[in-house]
Amino acid sequence: MNILVCNAGSTSLKFKLYDMPSEAVLAECRIERVGDGNGGLFSYKNEQKGIAVTEEQKVIPDYEAGIRAFLALLTSREQGVIGGHSDIYAVGYKTVLSKGHYGVHVIDDAVLAGMEDYLVVAPAHNTFYLQAIRTFQKIMPATPMVGVFETAYHQTMPKEAYLYSTPYEWYEKYGLRRYGYHGASHSYVADCLTKRLGYEYKAVSCHLGGSGSLTAIENGKSVDTSFGFSLQVGLPQMSRAGDIDPYFIFYLMKEEGFTIDQVEQDLQKRSGILGISGVSNDLRDVEKAAPQNERAQLAIDIYCREIVRYIGGYAAIMGGLDAIAFTGGIGENSATVRGKVLSHFGYLGLRLAGREASRGEVSTLTAEDSPLKVFVIPANEELGIARQVAAMRL
Repeated sequence: MNILVCNAGSTSLKFKLYDMPSEAVLAECRIERVGDGNGGLFSYKNEQKGIAVTEEQKVIPDYEAGIRAFLALLTSREQGVIGGHSDIYAVGYKTVLSKGHYGVHVIDDAVLAGMEDYLVVAPAHNTFYLQAIRTFQKIMPATPMVGVFETAYHQTMPKEAYLYSTPYEWYEKYGLRRYGYHGASHSYVADCLTKRLGYEYKAVSCHLGGSGSLTAIENGKSVDTSFGFSLQVGLPQMSRAGDIDPYFIFYLMKEEGFTIDQVEQDLQKRSGILGISGVSNDLRDVEKAAPQNERAQLAIDIYCREIVRYIGGYAAIMGGLDAIAFTGGIGENSATVRGKVLSHFGYLGLRLAGREASRGEVSTLTAEDSPLKVFVIPANEELGIARQVAAMRL
């Protein structure tokens, strides 16, 4: 069966068409700077025929134009891999959050309404997925749409892990609890770890990128995670604050005259790595500046310390730790972050092998006799989504 996976960002679209269950990528496409009048990258590749189409300054005015441009190539006689839309079994989405729908769901009116209800919680994510889904529904009304929600993998967390110590009615009436995100990434990491460690293990998956989260994994299942009700907590993000004292908000509003919109913007756009360093919301820029910039170095130190704090806490909760896995753009590519984090775990017997990660493949960084294993696992959320869609009976 052919399963199309759509990953929608604020100004970008990414697609992969998989043949399942072989997991072969038939075609993929990346569109950047959607809505930019000056144009942006449009890159399409037919993996079966080795045909590539790339335009550096293609103007894509909106999501519908981008989706139609991709589908036109996908079904064209020269560059295409399928005869028509009916050859696509389902479209899967890396959806984030829908009120009342936290697993893997066929997208219907109720699921869409739940996404709209939680726009205030995930505005930077739900807005664009709603646009993409409705566009696909318009173009391909007979094709099932499936949301693999970021919360799905974390539904195995025990109640003591996902409840907050707030009035219990907040949970009962309003659904306020820890949901967790990056589920497609963490579940893919768990699949990779199971293949290498067997079915019984205790690990921490570190998805580190533009946004980051850690998940405690026991025997392949999520038992705790650093994101909460929203994506604004846990680790410091590139421009989001992560964990803070909530009374900051009351103080700034009552004593310093901040509006709720000012606080929200500062916590979302001017905090995290950017807020501490004053340099950039891209860790690569901050790493370059760190040798001559005290605040840049401090931002890296705080970021790594928080990662260590979470890993150590999860090791205590699980009663041990067999593996740490790094994934995501920073997790895969920043030897600086990995090195600073791993320097804290000699007490668990960690022995590094002195080798670096190999780009594009799973790498083991530890010696054979190290009781704590360290892996670098290239992110492949799209494949994880395709697997979960394929497992459904549509």
